[in-house]
Amino acid sequence: MLADGNITTILDLIGTFAFAISGIRLASGKDIDWFGAYIVGLVTAIGGGTTRDLLLGVTPFWMLDSKYFITTAVALGVTLLFKNRIFRWGHTLFLFDAIGLGLFTIVGISKGLDAGLPFWVCIVLGGVTGTVGGVFRDVLINEVPLLFRRDIYAVASIVGGMLYFLCYQLQLSAFISELAAALTVILVRIVAVKFHIHLPILKSIDAKNE
Repeated sequence: MLADGNITTILDLIGTFAFAISGIRLASGKDIDWFGAYIVGLVTAIGGGTTRDLLLGVTPFWMLDSKYFITTAVALGVTLLFKNRIFRWGHTLFLFDAIGLGLFTIVGISKGLDAGLPFWVCIVLGGVTGTVGGVFRDVLINEVPLLFRRDIYAVASIVGGMLYFLCYQLQLSAFISELAAALTVILVRIVAVKFHIHLPILKSIDAKNE
């Protein structure tokens, strides 16, 4: 059985790879060179975790370990090698983004628990870890951040966090709790997109009168 720290590290690296590919994939339509694509992928992968660590008052994780830079480089290499397939599949960005959201949500919650914070704060940290990198990515490529659109995005992270809390209360193993919560985030995201489930749009009075 893997130790809890090892599980979190594995989830962190898989999430880094998934988010990096989603950022690189989105950057491909913006006439950005390879280095620029790498930076967009890297920011997507580490942006949320960096914000989380700053909130926790600790040194950002990527400043202590180079494997996140290496993982992003591997993601760029995979994207370049299989770009005909990856770029052709319109759902690729969504799929990798959903995987990254699910895994990073769990990493953020685990970091909060390790810091001894209340569970509601841990859920917030999970949401920050899972969504803020995507916000940075979208700002860099001049898109409206996905977090601020009507898509079920941060809500999926919260639902997964609540399930994690339930598993934690039932004293299930860390592996089962993290796996169940991550899959829940991913499934909520997929179901919401497939069946066009979204939050109401905030419209101005002028828009209603048009």
